[in-house]
Amino acid sequence: MKKITIFSLLLALTLVLTACGKTDNTVTNNSVNETVMSSLPESEPESQPESQPESQPESSIVTSTSSVTQPAKPQLVSVTVGPYEIYDALNSRGLSTKKMGFGFGIATDGKPHSISVGNQNRFDSMSNVEALAYDNKCSDKRMYLTFDCGYEYENLTGKILDTLKEKNVKAAFFITGDYAKKNHTFVQRMIDEGHIVGNHSWGHKSFPTINREKMAKEIWQLEDYLKNHFNYSSPYFRFPSGENSESSLELVSSMGYKSIFWSIAYADWDTSSQPTKEKAVNTVTSRYHNGAVILLHAVSQANTDGLAEMIDIAVNEGYTFKTLDEYYN
Repeated sequence: MKKITIFSLLLALTLVLTACGKTDNTVTNNSVNETVMSSLPESEPESQPESQPESQPESSIVTSTSSVTQPAKPQLVSVTVGPYEIYDALNSRGLSTKKMGFGFGIATDGKPHSISVGNQNRFDSMSNVEALAYDNKCSDKRMYLTFDCGYEYENLTGKILDTLKEKNVKAAFFITGDYAKKNHTFVQRMIDEGHIVGNHSWGHKSFPTINREKMAKEIWQLEDYLKNHFNYSSPYFRFPSGENSESSLELVSSMGYKSIFWSIAYADWDTSSQPTKEKAVNTVTSRYHNGAVILLHAVSQANTDGLAEMIDIAVNEGYTFKTLDEYYN
């Protein structure tokens, strides 16, 4: 009995010790597993990468893009020059100020040069611009005679007016401020004899090189002088030297003026280098074409001497001289 009892006790003790060892291992493994699980985000499965952002609802995306700052619209500043409200004086719209000289080409065979055709097509295609290089709408043989008067030379303007009166031809004289101040007699005679006195600006500045307000002042100063001293005004403007830009063309038209260019001209302005009368007549008349706008300078002795013959040749070829008023009306 004692042997059995001792053996039973030893067996029981061995079982107890074995059981205790298994329990410790189980507890340790469970503690490790709990620690690993607690380090993962509760809302994400273990398989989801940590760098993946949470999905955003569409409404929050729209809100973030709508908060982008939009560029401010340009401020269109207007200034007053005389009776005119000059719109967009700072050219905030960005109209081109690139200086464009005026070429016209040499007309032949009674037809305008392709350059003149291109000029008129360009003007016709521009919105808010009224400009004439030549009359591309006329069906009859007509021309327009114009003179530029920046200053008086040898009283040639008087002789030109005598010839025009004799031939019963009306012309347009584009004058500057200096001419207007110093030649009241000739200006008054132009008006009295039915010619047009056009605006060639006060100081004969290159318009693409000055700002819009200064352009307006150049035009208004001469207009105001003509109104105050001659009770006269007309809606025709000629750019000094023909130099223009998109901005200046638009500015002139915004003031109610028509920009008058030309399709026939030659280098006649140099008083110290004048051609013979015969050469002047041949140069001008060989370029006659339907709808021509002829530019002559009133300081040219050759033009003055040959003007009557130029008119006679035109009439003999079937041309009539029309006024700018007749074209626009």
